[in-house]
Amino acid sequence: MREHMMNAIRILGLDPGLRRTGWGVVAVQGARVSHVAHGVIVPDEKAPFADRLLTLFDGVCAVIEQHRPDEAAVEETFVNTNAQSTLKLGHARAAAMIAPARAGLIVAEYSAPVVKKAVVGTGSADKAQVAFMIARLLPSAGSPTADAADALAVAIAHAHARTARNLSIRGAA
Repeated sequence: MREHMMNAIRILGLDPGLRRTGWGVVAVQGARVSHVAHGVIVPDEKAPFADRLLTLFDGVCAVIEQHRPDEAAVEETFVNTNAQSTLKLGHARAAAMIAPARAGLIVAEYSAPVVKKAVVGTGSADKAQVAFMIARLLPSAGSPTADAADALAVAIAHAHARTARNLSIRGAA
């Protein structure tokens, strides 16, 4: 499959979480977005906090090694009413962002409403609507878990943003 998509750009989407970090890789060629792979990194909840972060970091590094993305995109942290939870999510997000940055990838960030709008058409979509649209947009992905579907949605949002940037650059030339 990679052979006929030689000019394709691979994008790694990440939906960071301390309990479950979803990841998804898509290939983009022109306006066409196709599924490459997806999964979830699940650290041991009983492990010390630092070890859980290391598991996330190592897991994202392994995905990068296996699927060789060209760029990465991460969902931004939403501010929770529980400051401690928000801080811990920020740590998980940092672990997920450092891995692609260390690999030399561009790392873009997108808010949840931007991701939802890119996939569903409205920024207020729920997880079920996102998962439904991922199954329609990327039929070869099957029915990914909510975390993996969210990560694929982040990758698609980045693909759309790249296309929009490229079109505006060409239009200005």
